[in-house]
Amino acid sequence: MENLNWENLETHKAGYKWVMVMAAIEVGRICIKVRGREAGRKCVIVDIIDENFVLVTGPKGLTGVKRRKANVDHIEPTDKKVEIEKGSSDDEVLKALEEAGLTEYMKQPVKPEIKIV
Repeated sequence: MENLNWENLETHKAGYKWVMVMAAIEVGRICIKVRGREAGRKCVIVDIIDENFVLVTGPKGLTGVKRRKANVDHIEPTDKKVEIEKGSSDDEVLKALEEAGLTEYMKQPVKPEIKIV
């Protein structure tokens, strides 16, 4: 995943969309969960497990999203990011969100857009 760049875009089997999503999936990126019981709530990527899964947290006390593995197809990255280390604890994530002034932003749920397949 670290070798993704625009020069070798055409060499990836999954195509353009996959590369664009993977470029936005990074530790500290704030995302919106679009599927499951926590749909519409914001979370922070804490670790990248592989190309399909990431570890996210709300933290639960702030957004209601508990620390768990999430499929990258079930989250939507936003343009906001906090500076945290890979594998940070919920307390460290909460501190980073407070320092960035994003606690109120994180508390506000988003109405998920339902895609009909």
